[in-house]
Amino acid sequence: MASRILLFFLLLIPYIVRGQDSYDEKVTTAANIGLTVSNLGLTGNCFKGNFNLNHAPSCEYPRGSSIEHLFEGGLWVGAVVNGQTLVTTGAIDDASGYATGKSGFEFTAGVGSQLVERSSLVDNPNFLPSAISHQDFIADFTDSNLYVPGTNVLIQNHTNPLGITVHFECYNWNYSFSDFFVILNFTIINTGKNVLDSVYSGYWFDGVVRNVNVTPPGGAAFFNKGGNGYIDSLHMAYCFDAIGDTAFTRSYFGVKYLGSQDKYGWHYPGIDQTLVYYNPWQYNNATDPIYFAPLSDAVRYNKLAVGLNTVPGLNFNDILATVKVAGNRATLISSGPYKTLKPGDSLNVTYAIICARMTEDGHSVQDDDFKQKTEFIKNAGWAQRTYNGEDANMNGKLDPGEDRDHNGKITRYILPAPPDVPLVKMIAGYHKIDLYWTKNSQNSIDPISHKKDFEGFRVYKSKFGFDVGNVSDVLNAMELVAQYDRNDDSLSMNTGFDSILLEKPIKFDGDTALYYYKYSINNIEDGWQHAVALTAFDQGDIKDSLASLESSLAATLKRIFPGTPANKSITTSGPFVYPNPYYAGAEWEGNRRYEEDRKIIFANLPANCVIKVFTPGGDLIKTIHHNQDYNGNDIRWFQDYSDSKNTLFSGGEHAWDLLSNDNQIIARGLYTFYVEDINSGKQSNGKFLIIK
Repeated sequence: MASRILLFFLLLIPYIVRGQDSYDEKVTTAANIGLTVSNLGLTGNCFKGNFNLNHAPSCEYPRGSSIEHLFEGGLWVGAVVNGQTLVTTGAIDDASGYATGKSGFEFTAGVGSQLVERSSLVDNPNFLPSAISHQDFIADFTDSNLYVPGTNVLIQNHTNPLGITVHFECYNWNYSFSDFFVILNFTIINTGKNVLDSVYSGYWFDGVVRNVNVTPPGGAAFFNKGGNGYIDSLHMAYCFDAIGDTAFTRSYFGVKYLGSQDKYGWHYPGIDQTLVYYNPWQYNNATDPIYFAPLSDAVRYNKLAVGLNTVPGLNFNDILATVKVAGNRATLISSGPYKTLKPGDSLNVTYAIICARMTEDGHSVQDDDFKQKTEFIKNAGWAQRTYNGEDANMNGKLDPGEDRDHNGKITRYILPAPPDVPLVKMIAGYHKIDLYWTKNSQNSIDPISHKKDFEGFRVYKSKFGFDVGNVSDVLNAMELVAQYDRNDDSLSMNTGFDSILLEKPIKFDGDTALYYYKYSINNIEDGWQHAVALTAFDQGDIKDSLASLESSLAATLKRIFPGTPANKSITTSGPFVYPNPYYAGAEWEGNRRYEEDRKIIFANLPANCVIKVFTPGGDLIKTIHHNQDYNGNDIRWFQDYSDSKNTLFSGGEHAWDLLSNDNQIIARGLYTFYVEDINSGKQSNGKFLIIK
């Protein structure tokens, strides 16, 4: 047995040297999609690490919901070279995804290459004037290497590269009307010696929509629950959870072709000979006569060039009815043909990854009707509008009135913009939450109208108990609690800002910003999670038929646990525990699946202290080190129901999962706790009762 295990790891060596090559990946954080993106143009992370508490999202939407949508995706490029059809694949059907040198993963980056980040937000540390979106990722990679640069690893089955280099840019925004898509922009350059004829480009993806907090990934039963489809008018392939975690998912994932450009001009389906092709197939199935996975360059090229939506005599409605049924499928959406790429020529092709909540209409998820896709279709429209930029009518030319920036060429990725996101400071207090914010939103200039069109602010808070029910989408649980807007126009409520304006602007320690406004949410429950966000909204634009635009809730959202503030030392009233007594299955523990999801809270603590818990017999069972920067990352509840990277506590409270130092479940009974202030040495004690 030991020898077989050793042999297994020896065989894996070519695939586990990721740290030795120049692979780099990051996660989008501006949009409400948490998408893993790599410097090889790959998207998704194959759910690697999802069994751990601190897993990185693959394609999580909404962020923080644990609803994943993508296993992996990658670029395909095919061409005829000296009469031979060749295809370079960025990713293919593979059960474990990318690894160094693996067959089908044919793009490589140079030694030391990284996924570079830049931002159009002036207060972002990655700000650059050349940035397109609130968070750009940029990389260059090639198919020309037979060996992975910096290693002696041969790329398997990669003997005939096309000789191309790809410049990759990824864009995402935090606007509320655009935080549901990520744009993938590929510029394919012929850096080889051969002419590439009849070029096609495509994006392969394996969409898997499941709630990994409900069903951890792994095994065929996890992956075979997906329904698929294609909206021909939008050039968008999509997938959804047909029969899996449908009570917790009810969302769509799509890849949409947006457009392309070569030396002959811009290409949109309908204005030239460029077509978009849709090909789904059963994952890793090479025998089905229609839904077969392509295994050779010749067959892959045919998939790029002929879609099931374009085959004469094939009833496409039958295709759509077939793929709607649950299964495990991969999808390729492609475009072409592009005439030629001579050495030095380039081709730009752009796709969007789009997510949306399924519109509730009383029908089952598997019906997948157009009413259920209402929000999905709207989101796809915003992605296309973003790509079109000045080319509003999608004809590939600047028509009169379209050249808004007066530079004589089509400028893409121009979005109407709400005011800048307010800079907010939130403080959790005893039965309250205080919000302070700056005036930066009021100086925002809209990129289209070139006017300061700020109108007002809105404060949102989540519904009570949203986190412990079936609401995975925190933004969907937000409710408006206050609005303040200008009183010098006829728009909105005309409340003015006097009631929230501070007498003098204030600063906080370690923060150079000046805060002019304050709003308090009072009389709220301590120890419970409250999501809070502040937005700014504008006046809208009648000329462009735009309603008032609002900054993204996700940009300022914090998950806040009000409670007792940190004390300088132990007070006369002393620390205490709540709930006390504790009853198993307390309401705030939610739809618990794990014993580790229990929690009680130690309150009224010093800023820096040690908590020790003893049995009635005097045995020490738990030691907890507390400081005022505590964020809940030491127990599972906050991993399952919150977001420890985005939480805010009052400073004087600390949660405990009722597990001993040895991770043993404690029995019911009366327990004693002692608290020692590290700074003063003062001590206090108390008791609490566990009832199960």
